[in-house]
Amino acid sequence: MEAVNAINEKIFQAGRNNKDDGPPGAGNSTPKKGKKKLKNRGKLIIDATCAPADIRYPTDLSLLNEAREKTEQIIDQLYSPQKGLTKKPRTYRCKARKQYLLVAKSRKAKAKQIRKAIGQQLRFIRRNLGHIQRLQQEASLPKKEMQTLTVIKKLYRQQKYMYEQKTHRVEERIVSLSQPHIRPIVRGKAKAPTEFGAKISVSLIDGHAFLDRLEWDNYNEGSTLIPTVELKFDS
Repeated sequence: MEAVNAINEKIFQAGRNNKDDGPPGAGNSTPKKGKKKLKNRGKLIIDATCAPADIRYPTDLSLLNEAREKTEQIIDQLYSPQKGLTKKPRTYRCKARKQYLLVAKSRKAKAKQIRKAIGQQLRFIRRNLGHIQRLQQEASLPKKEMQTLTVIKKLYRQQKYMYEQKTHRVEERIVSLSQPHIRPIVRGKAKAPTEFGAKISVSLIDGHAFLDRLEWDNYNEGSTLIPTVELKFDS
């Protein structure tokens, strides 16, 4: 963000200097002697919005199903060196998949059905995580799979908390296993009350856009309004 803004600032200042060097009446004014007159330098527009991320619309059930499938893949990977030496842990993946599809393919699933399915997927994931913990005593995972496992464990804790507390809110809520830094941004729009991506504050001066702030967590744009305006007037 800093590098992009630095380039934009140089381009903007170069264009501003060219305008200031022009003759009177061509976008600038000649101040009277003894008086310093500030030049009108156009219009400043400041707004905050969400930059949508390229992710599938997340639901608790679909996230848990994806997490369960990832744990099954990790179990297969950890068990591979022990194949034929020990009995493979049972994951009940066919049963878990069938229970998930029963609700996922339903056109109008009821809240009780969804809650029951979430509880089922949580229990499958808990069992799989136990298998993984035991298998890790005999084999290790590559760095990428370890990072995925860390995200799954956090997702499981969050979903378990929301399931037990009967709520849909939790701090630093994960909405994508592949991009766990993405957060839900509540925008309050009628069409899409919640968006998923980075929240950004942008200022527009003479056709030049400046990215003033970028956060993956939601924030109050009012807190950056005055500092942004003062910074633009000083530039």
